[in-house]
Amino acid sequence: MRPLLFLLFPLLGACQSLFTTEPSAPALERLQGEVRRDAGNLLLSTCKGDQTLQVLDQGDSGFNDDAAALFADGASRLFVDLGGVKLGKASADGQPRLDVRKVYRLQNEGHGCDDPQLATLALRASGNEPFWTVSISPRGLLLERPDQPPLALPYLEEQLPQGQINFSSEANQQRLELWVAPQRCVDSASGAVSHLSAVLSIDGKRQNGCGYFGALRTP
Repeated sequence: MRPLLFLLFPLLGACQSLFTTEPSAPALERLQGEVRRDAGNLLLSTCKGDQTLQVLDQGDSGFNDDAAALFADGASRLFVDLGGVKLGKASADGQPRLDVRKVYRLQNEGHGCDDPQLATLALRASGNEPFWTVSISPRGLLLERPDQPPLALPYLEEQLPQGQINFSSEANQQRLELWVAPQRCVDSASGAVSHLSAVLSIDGKRQNGCGYFGALRTP
């Protein structure tokens, strides 16, 4: 039986290697707040005011380049909505560090931590020429356009392939549809960066824009 035992040992080793799993990627922590420059570093102060972290971009999120472009426009602070991993080792001055993996929103104007809908919003999308905004919350869909009264509607949501989502509604013989897709998007007017591209269709007339998930929805 010895030859058989010797043959079994390599087979058992091979079986063990087949069932070896790769370590899972660390879960991203979502943080919202304001980023400022300080002595060559980027520091994030969270909206809750309970954390200040040094922000690093060690991957391919593009955060450093996008932030530099917005700071170049004269901004002293930027509102950010980020997904990242906190690093175990602090910086030389003892500052906790965050490695950015996803940029959900980065902007130098408009509502940020002071947005009254920040905690109750599922999704917001907007576009320019002409300007429009669609906000989605548990209360329904709200379409806002200049020189027109806000239009509040119920809606249907459909999950589509490749992470795309369709929101649709009909009222007063008017059909509205909003498509969003996971794709880096830059606002044509403000330069703000968000993680969703958006297309609004009203009675078949389409307008492009950008969007982002609110606090009520996990990216």
